[in-house]
Amino acid sequence: MITCIRDVRRAKGLTLQEVADRCVPPTTAQTIGRLETGMRTVSVGWLNRIAAALGVEAADLVRLPDRDDLPVAALIGADGARAPGKPLDVATPAPPPGAVAILVDSAVGDYRSGDTIWCERIAPDGYATALNRDVLVPRPAGRFLFGRLIGREDGKLLILPPGAGGRQQVIADPPWAAVAIRLVRTLG
Repeated sequence: MITCIRDVRRAKGLTLQEVADRCVPPTTAQTIGRLETGMRTVSVGWLNRIAAALGVEAADLVRLPDRDDLPVAALIGADGARAPGKPLDVATPAPPPGAVAILVDSAVGDYRSGDTIWCERIAPDGYATALNRDVLVPRPAGRFLFGRLIGREDGKLLILPPGAGGRQQVIADPPWAAVAIRLVRTLG
């Protein structure tokens, strides 16, 4: 298995020690280095631990033959744009299992026409993790509600639709919700 752990770690500006400290349970910088270079075999368990430490999906750390990577042309920071010191690639994102997408056909709130919003489905026991985030919730008769989850009360979700002047909506006992995790927007 070919991994891109080092590329992701560097893109996030983290040292080996910082990643090692973020692992649960913590490990050593030397172990992370060996996993990055392939001197130690990366098991699924290690892949999941490192992905959690980096704040990415495990699939983002694996190079797949059918998934293209993008070459990094420049790094941008407070001091402007600069060329990378050595060749870097960025793995293209892979949707998590069970993900759903929302296509924005007209601008509303922070979203523009043509945007694609990737959402990860969560069960009712995970609703607390979605507070103050945008969610898609099913409604009766095949309809949906999309907006900011602003509260939970006795099995009910309080959702504020995007855009100015929206009124809070209440959805009772939805079987699932999908939390917005990635915005795909074409620039231009």
